Amino acid sequence: MAGSPKLHSTNSPLKFLTKKNSIIIILFIFFFFNFIFFFHTYNFHHYPSSLSHSLSSNHPLHLTHLNLPNYAHPSSKPWPILPSYLPWTPPSSSSSLTSCEGFFGNGFSKTSTVLARTTSPSSPYSWFRCHYSGTLRSSVCEAGRVLMDPGKIRMSVGGERIQEVIGRSDDDELPVFENGAFRLRVKKKKRVKAVSKEFLDEFVDEGVIMRHTMRELFQSMELVDDNDDDDFHCSQWIEEPTLLVTRFEYANVFHTYTDWYSSYVSSRVTGLPARPNVVFVDGHSKTQLEETWEALFSSIRFAKNFTGSVCFRHAVFVPLGYETAWFKGLSQPIDCHGASAKSLWTKPNDRKTARLSEFGEMIKAAFDFPVDKPREPKPPSEHNVLFIRREDYLAHPRHGGKVESRLSNEQEVFNSLRTWASNYSQCNINLVNGLFAHMPMREQIRAIEDASVIIGAHGAGLTHVVTALPNTVILEIISSQFRRPHFQLISQWKGLDYHAINLSGSSANPEEVIERLKKIMKSIGC
Repeated sequence: MAGSPKLHSTNSPLKFLTKKNSIIIILFIFFFFNFIFFFHTYNFHHYPSSLSHSLSSNHPLHLTHLNLPNYAHPSSKPWPILPSYLPWTPPSSSSSLTSCEGFFGNGFSKTSTVLARTTSPSSPYSWFRCHYSGTLRSSVCEAGRVLMDPGKIRMSVGGERIQEVIGRSDDDELPVFENGAFRLRVKKKKRVKAVSKEFLDEFVDEGVIMRHTMRELFQSMELVDDNDDDDFHCSQWIEEPTLLVTRFEYANVFHTYTDWYSSYVSSRVTGLPARPNVVFVDGHSKTQLEETWEALFSSIRFAKNFTGSVCFRHAVFVPLGYETAWFKGLSQPIDCHGASAKSLWTKPNDRKTARLSEFGEMIKAAFDFPVDKPREPKPPSEHNVLFIRREDYLAHPRHGGKVESRLSNEQEVFNSLRTWASNYSQCNINLVNGLFAHMPMREQIRAIEDASVIIGAHGAGLTHVVTALPNTVILEIISSQFRRPHFQLISQWKGLDYHAINLSGSSANPEEVIERLKKIMKSIGC
């Protein structure tokens, strides 16, 4: 028919394009956006001190590298490339105090400069400032050319084998700071306190913490005259950025995770170009958890290991683990849910976070797990079910070596699960006996990563789920004495599927556990 459109002709080039090339165009668009995402991730990982904050010129107080370059020291470990990494961009003053980034990322929106940082690398003067989070009501503080005098810190040496200091009290291990334990050098100034009580009440409020050792550290800090060499005599200079950390429940895995996380956040918020050193400003004995401190950071050392006054070119004072969202979430609502970094990069959401996934990847990368490329999937007919056990071990000098049972018939439950798994016909279930107390951290991480399902009685070992893969399912068995939301919250904040069996006492019915596990296995196609 004359004048009729040719859109339906079999020879129409438009129809050929629609049928043949539409798939190619869709794939091209998909790969283009993936390229943009990974290009962004790669660049922000490799140039944290110059590029990652260059878009945030409205917040110059956070941009330490713009005034004085802060390049990575050759001896420092580099930051690994993490798939869940998002830029730690300083927040605007209008950022919501209840956002998930405020709780888990960079919510440190208010900076107070006590001593300004000079532009000259050869300047003899100190600088000091604090970055405050209204969300967490705590500060990450940092200083340059700061002196620490271990002789003015009363505490045990720290780092000893537990067996060498059995019976030593907790008070002996916690620091007591004399005036001048930390000093800042200034021009023509009488020796005075570096910060006032009003400053500390605003930026380092003790809140409900009965003994805030970091606040006590700042109370000891003094300004000294640059003409008095005796007041600022350095036996040793530490050139690399260094985290100063004080710990309380250092032998407990959950509380140590809060210290690790606070240290990681402090490193990112201050824009450190590489993984910093760590100095423990406490006198705790050594535990197996130091293995992870050593893996995460460039080095660790105890303050009392220095023989004289030591000066840090750049020191970062890490907030207590009690001030992280991990701990605060136990007593206040934190309505956040885990999501992928890729989804948040394309569509930001104040109620979602990828920070716990980022941190879990950081821990795995520290132990040389290849987090930057996906693992080969296991056959769908094969699944590891990890049972995290509680077992006796010597935790610290005041510990008798006996661990409090959270599931009185744990062995019975494990034996029943093992029998059931060996006879289960829908798929191959390998029940893993997770005796973590005597396993190196790398083996613990491997067991977590290999698990499709993780089971355990309420206990600190379940904190390791932060390193689990995204589709892992968590089943917590909770006795009536330990109804606490630690691991439900971590699972929620990481985006894991969480289930709980709440007991009326301390003993579980093995059949009930089996039935619940059977439903979970069916839900994952087994």
